[in-house]
Amino acid sequence: LILAAMNFYIVEALTLGAVEGFAVPKNIAIGIGMWLGIIMWFNVWFVIWPNQKIALGIVDAPAEQKPAAARTAMLFSRTNTLLSIPMLFAMVSAQNIY
Repeated sequence: LILAAMNFYIVEALTLGAVEGFAVPKNIAIGIGMWLGIIMWFNVWFVIWPNQKIALGIVDAPAEQKPAAARTAMLFSRTNTLLSIPMLFAMVSAQNIY
């Protein structure tokens, strides 16, 4: 996001090129990758990490809550793993679209 802002294409990328009428395929591709990255960041910091803290006992929680927290963290971690493949593809392909 910082790199996109410094190079003045953050709005075009985050709107998937809608600002320009979807005329620049690079903005669509990098935008898809950026949105997937944002979703993955949100998963880590607001779902996986809080549940991991419960499962590992870093945060006090009832014993019956720990297995559920561990399962939630595992499922969202798997989701992030699956999202990393299309995110990487979208971000790398953006440089190859003419």
